[in-house]
Amino acid sequence: MANEKKPTGFKLSPWWIYGILIAIFIALNYVGGAGFQDTAKITYSKFNDLLEKGQIEKVVVYNKTEGEAYLTKEALKDKANKKVATDILGNTNKGPHYSFDIGNDEVFQNNIEKAKKENKLKVFDFKVKSNWSELLISLLPIVVIIGLWILIMRRMSGGAGGAGGGQIFNIGKSRAKLFDENSEVKITFKDVAGLEGAKEEVQEIVEFLKTPEKYTILGGKIPKGALLVGPPGTGKTLLAKAVAGEAKVPFFSLSGSDFVEMFVGVGASRVRDLFKQAKDKAPSIIFIDEIDAVGRARGKNSLSGGNDERENTLNQLLTEMDGFGTNTHVIVIAATNRADVLDKALMRAGRFDRQIYVDLPDIRERKEIFEVHLAPLKKVEGLDTDFLAKQTPGFSGADIANVCNEAALIAARNNKEAVDKQDFLDAVDRIVGGLEKKNKIITTEEKRAIAVHEAGHATVSWMLEHAAPLVKVTIVPRGQSLGAAWYLPEERQIVRPEQMLDEMCATMGGRAAEKVMFNKISTGALSDLEKVTKQARAMVTIYGLNDKLGNITYYDSSGQNEYNFSKPYSEETALVIDKEISTLIETEYQRAIKILEENKDKLEQLANILIEKEVIFKDDLETIFGKRPFEIPDEEKEIV
Repeated sequence: MANEKKPTGFKLSPWWIYGILIAIFIALNYVGGAGFQDTAKITYSKFNDLLEKGQIEKVVVYNKTEGEAYLTKEALKDKANKKVATDILGNTNKGPHYSFDIGNDEVFQNNIEKAKKENKLKVFDFKVKSNWSELLISLLPIVVIIGLWILIMRRMSGGAGGAGGGQIFNIGKSRAKLFDENSEVKITFKDVAGLEGAKEEVQEIVEFLKTPEKYTILGGKIPKGALLVGPPGTGKTLLAKAVAGEAKVPFFSLSGSDFVEMFVGVGASRVRDLFKQAKDKAPSIIFIDEIDAVGRARGKNSLSGGNDERENTLNQLLTEMDGFGTNTHVIVIAATNRADVLDKALMRAGRFDRQIYVDLPDIRERKEIFEVHLAPLKKVEGLDTDFLAKQTPGFSGADIANVCNEAALIAARNNKEAVDKQDFLDAVDRIVGGLEKKNKIITTEEKRAIAVHEAGHATVSWMLEHAAPLVKVTIVPRGQSLGAAWYLPEERQIVRPEQMLDEMCATMGGRAAEKVMFNKISTGALSDLEKVTKQARAMVTIYGLNDKLGNITYYDSSGQNEYNFSKPYSEETALVIDKEISTLIETEYQRAIKILEENKDKLEQLANILIEKEVIFKDDLETIFGKRPFEIPDEEKEIV
């Protein structure tokens, strides 16, 4: 673009330093050694012979101790002077050709006067020779050491291009990136789909800074900070970018790790400098992403060496947010997915007044997110976004963006002119299951075992009321798995014991099918065993859904248990927990075996179809088993 501003400024590269050093060495060689000219050292008697023969045209004396002789053109043709007739480049040597030491000054003067009278010497000159070359040579090691020190310090403090902290003398400066009315931040709240509650909270902060009178007239005070908490990929940083785009006030953005440095006191210094800049531009907003890098609870991990420096940084942050020197009209917005490890002093009212939970999107919010990410894609007419939202339960905003991008890549790979529904389904399979490995070598016996295993999952889940409805089953290897079954789980806010038990039973259906069909089991059920063990342990130790242990939980939402060396229960209780977990899993395993034995012929029929087609869908199961009696038709489902 014609109006686009080109970046100005000079960045010093390490290669420039190396080049300058080489140039200095060349210059010293040139100054100290008469450049590229070939000058030979001779005795005074040899000089006197040349002077007597009239072969010297010019003599230059330096400090009455050293002399340089320039030969005549005729003398350069003499074989005796052949070595100095040309320079190192092969060109005619313009001199000086010889250098010599002056012994007796009086004798030298007499010889020069005699030669001038006899017209054997045309030019005689005195000069004062400076010792710059010796001085530069003596200073060169110091210059090299200083240059290397500066280069190392710039690298350790974040590189030459770092904002503020990239130079050794600015190492204590804040690295925050400033967004103001001159910055081109194109993301606004319109680009943030879903997150209605979080958007409302954050939008209110922006409005407070724009029109504080609306709130202060009723006696309200400006909030000190807002903490965005939620799983990765839910849009916390995107929400902060929208604040930067919407707010007409200076917006300082940085990461929690930007405070961390190997030098003592640098983190606290950067916090002070950050709040000083924000206060100078007040009203303003500071956004600290991944604040858990600096805001972890003090007193934990005390064995680590860098703990004191991090604590000093946190103490300075606490003081700046709410201390005697409180900064007015500076709001701090922070984001983290590990709120459980943050210091309690940081979480209290007066520092982070609001904790905004940014949860995974529900089906309605996923539809809105799809519409945002589908806008730049070239897609087919009438693409059903409701269907796409239903096919992606548990997906975060980042996952949905990845699905849209992957679908576009798949469509391009297949030479399509527009992205269609199947491309999105393939993209979901690619992200959830991994890349298909159709060329993986599998024996006939292994293929049948995999087919029976996956058919067992499908059969048991079809027969259980609370198991997730099946979408499709495949025995094509994907990622690290040899086969996979796709389900469409119901989005529940609370889960009852019978629902968890049915899911565990369906998970154990694969191993149970191997036992029923082959009377043997294999290592193929590893991921299934891992899943049911976690579910059983959660039922017993977290949710209090076990009759033996009763209404008790050993879950710690504050994260304190991570740092304890002892378990929060006795050895006797540990034995009960282990026994109950094992009992739960074995009960569901036997239940799955019973279901499969009752439907053994249908299981075998389903496995044969799976071996033939490699992929089967819900319709194939309906052909074999008939419709599920407890399945609710789509038209009767209602999302509240």
